[in-house]
Amino acid sequence: MRNHGDRPSLSRREAIAAIGVGAAGLAGLGAGARARAASVAGAGRATGSLRMIHMTDMHVQPERRAYEGLLACIRHAAGQSPDIIITGGDLIMDGFEATERRTREQWDLFLRAWKEAGYGGDVRHTLGNHDIWGWNKKKSETRGDEAKWGKRWALDNLGMESAWYSFDKGAWHFVVLDSVQPDGDTGYIGRLQDEQFEWLRGDLAANRDRPTCVVSHISIVSATPLIDMRDKPREGWKVSGGLMLTDMARVVKLFGENPQVKLALSGHMHRNERLDYRGVTYICDGAVSGNWWKGAHHECNEGYGLLDLNDDGTFGYRYTNYGWKVEG
Repeated sequence: MRNHGDRPSLSRREAIAAIGVGAAGLAGLGAGARARAASVAGAGRATGSLRMIHMTDMHVQPERRAYEGLLACIRHAAGQSPDIIITGGDLIMDGFEATERRTREQWDLFLRAWKEAGYGGDVRHTLGNHDIWGWNKKKSETRGDEAKWGKRWALDNLGMESAWYSFDKGAWHFVVLDSVQPDGDTGYIGRLQDEQFEWLRGDLAANRDRPTCVVSHISIVSATPLIDMRDKPREGWKVSGGLMLTDMARVVKLFGENPQVKLALSGHMHRNERLDYRGVTYICDGAVSGNWWKGAHHECNEGYGLLDLNDDGTFGYRYTNYGWKVEG
């Protein structure tokens, strides 16, 4: 893994063991798993197909049988024989405004679900806004100088050295971005810090020979923020800086300079869309938690993205429900 930064992970071995990322999972990729047909007609030949699961917005919590739902989703996804699972952020219900005790309870549930599921394959993680502890100091009862404050707690739990990093898998190059930045004392905004953007520029330049998939929690480009504006007066249409990257123009321009970028995956909106723009397919996957464990969110049921990535840069995709039924 090409991690940015040199901060040590305080509990990397324990975290990796808990979520099932082990050497056996990394080495156990059979030829059959790499030769699956693409799941969408016309998506291209399936030479060396790499199967990927994109699971986002799990929002695990003690209430609403969320733990059972997450466990069911992991097991269902594992049944697809993926070569890699990438989570898309908002892994816990909320740490942004939660106390230390409440945040710990949620992270314990998240880690325990992966351990109980017994999945031993390759799992990589993305941070979402709800995974950040205490940025709203008043509601979280934090000072800001706690050792685990901000993104540190999530990074330690997940065995990550940095919230943005890249790695290779099969024929593909993967880039995981940190799309959530602070905005004032109680909020956040979607964007990349200048340091991260320059790192991204260098990383893409160094990997022009591999088809590339970029993953972020907040969408880089999306139509989903416009859907709820349909009943508002036209002059009131305004996209929140927390719903899409506010520096999307420079990111899109950078992708245009790097035609090996084929896919950009996100979550955050709890809705499913596919948008093709300037040679890049932007996919927003629906939430594992649906409407935060209260059923479907508008038209989108609980689920995850299933992708077969071919060596030539083509891919097949389908949004997959895992059969979760809300009770009560």
